[in-house]
Amino acid sequence: MQDNQYQPETNAVRIQTARTDQMEHSTPMFLTSSFCFDDAEEMRATFADETDFNIYSRFSNPNVDEFVNKMVALEGAEAGYATSSGMSAVFASFMGLLRAGDHLLSARSIFGSTHTVVTKFLPKWGIEYSYFDMNDPAGIEAMIKPNTKMIFVETPSNPGLEIIDLELLGKIAAKHNIILNVDNCFATPVFQRPITLGAHLVTHSATKWIDGQGRVLGGAIVGKKELIKDIYTFCRSTGPAMSPFNAWVLSKSLETLYVRMERHGQSALAIAEALEGNPHLSAVKYPFLPSHPQYAIAKKQMTGGGGIVCFELKGGIASGVKFLNALKLLSLTANLGDSRSIASHPASTTHAKLTDEERANVGITPGLIRISVGLENVKDILADILQALESSK
Repeated sequence: MQDNQYQPETNAVRIQTARTDQMEHSTPMFLTSSFCFDDAEEMRATFADETDFNIYSRFSNPNVDEFVNKMVALEGAEAGYATSSGMSAVFASFMGLLRAGDHLLSARSIFGSTHTVVTKFLPKWGIEYSYFDMNDPAGIEAMIKPNTKMIFVETPSNPGLEIIDLELLGKIAAKHNIILNVDNCFATPVFQRPITLGAHLVTHSATKWIDGQGRVLGGAIVGKKELIKDIYTFCRSTGPAMSPFNAWVLSKSLETLYVRMERHGQSALAIAEALEGNPHLSAVKYPFLPSHPQYAIAKKQMTGGGGIVCFELKGGIASGVKFLNALKLLSLTANLGDSRSIASHPASTTHAKLTDEERANVGITPGLIRISVGLENVKDILADILQALESSK
């Protein structure tokens, strides 16, 4: 079938590699490191990029191609590349396009490992960076330098669920001829499509909601064809390729993405609404709560609030420890975007390498709890949270 022939939900199910002569209904796994050629001339032409045949699974693979084609269709992109993890996707989106002397303008509120890449590794290769406050979008344009090459942002951010107006960023990027690179991991293409709002690149940790069941690692980068070509060139030689098996799993996962995210979003909103005003909490944060500081922006650019709910325990870190230890249903694990609900304490886990000041700057307080709302019955999820809050006193 042709890509984008149908609605996104249908494309997520129906985009497939061509059937083999076995006429299988579900795409088989192509667990091979390399591919054969009919003759020497075909092999020469393929290595010369005169054909799009497969050569080696570090370069391309039918399973990986199917997953990429689905992600490209869902995000409304021109091209894409899949990587071994979400962080390798973010890293490749930087290193495939930035060079010594360039300047990266990044949101301050980003995932802890991304923060490490930006602050510890990019400077080693002569790439400058500056951080802007997502809550002060009016100040972003003034931070652009003559050597600014890229704007990078997560929205909603991890873990503080800060939102920024992507249409505004898209206009700024277009005005100054800068690449807008958006991490869309939390929203997924179900709830937000940054390319339609002006983004040039979209990155994903497919490990999270895309897989949705905590099984495999994976990453994806989609966007403008000419940008993906440079990223592919970087990845082809440096090797952060997605495995065919993981791609097969993730492509099957996309078949249920829309129905899963609808359930995650409904349950997360119900839990956020139920927790507002709880005497043990000083704040509850969810993009589709009217109390969210960027609620109006979220409603404008998102069709759902996602599956993450955050709240602040009044008792700080001591209450946080008691809360986590009192949970009976929710899991304590480093992942999110699972079919099973998960609770985590960002200050001591995903963002532990940030200084106290850096955590404060992005709203990660000692008592902040992040809930990844799963697919269990929402009554059971909420009951476990409420009983653990009572134990956190």
